[in-house]
Amino acid sequence: MKITFLGGGNMATALTGGLLKKGFASTDIKVIELQAENRQRLVRDFGVACFDSPTATALTCDVLVLAVKPQQMRAALAPVAPHLKDQLVVSVAAGMRIADISRWAGGYRRIVRTMPNTPALIGAGITGLYAGPEVDAAGRSQAERVLAAVGKTLWIGDEAQMDAVTAVSGSGPAYVFYFIEALQRAARELGFGEADARTLALETFVGAAALAAGASEDAAVLRGRVTSKGGTTEAALRSMVADGVGEAIVRAVKAAEARGRELGELLGKD
Repeated sequence: MKITFLGGGNMATALTGGLLKKGFASTDIKVIELQAENRQRLVRDFGVACFDSPTATALTCDVLVLAVKPQQMRAALAPVAPHLKDQLVVSVAAGMRIADISRWAGGYRRIVRTMPNTPALIGAGITGLYAGPEVDAAGRSQAERVLAAVGKTLWIGDEAQMDAVTAVSGSGPAYVFYFIEALQRAARELGFGEADARTLALETFVGAAALAAGASEDAAVLRGRVTSKGGTTEAALRSMVADGVGEAIVRAVKAAEARGRELGELLGKD
């Protein structure tokens, strides 16, 4: 499978590195990148062929991954559209709807929309994928192989749910970092130095997440197991419940989902 990336930023870099670790040959990967320093970095780090414009040679591939910023997508697709024949087009741009990508690509419809998240940079991502009706099983398999190079994948049956994927897992790492920040702050206010506060907060979060990932029970069951009646954990959780922390998190994710829909409408305007 030959893959070309349109854009050579962080996500293209993560995917390229992941694909090479999965056994893909560097000769099967090409990158179209405007910035000379980025092209030099990609050649140096991965040995892939880089191009400064979307030439016919650069776009001779099985899969074209759209890895440019959403606000740059329309302009980036204009010179690409004439070269699209039977490639599978995979978008990793947040908020970009298939109908808009297709319109800017001259009506091309063999498109898969995806939403990876930033842990993909270390191979620990989760990506939601939605395939347009013109994508067959072989195309879905190709898209999954590309995104599975940087973590787990989850297929979505309704494109409208991609905004929810963005709200939960796409933006989700920021929520996790926010919680870690608060836990570190609490540790500092309880007398720990910066380094020790960071260690306590990070290792607690990493360990708890690993425990949840490896357990068959729901997170609520795991929480109950460490919440002794009348104990310290119960005191903390009662405080969180009184402050409406759980409800606030749900409202926040719903706000992110609503904003995702708004941005999709805005970015898709002609």
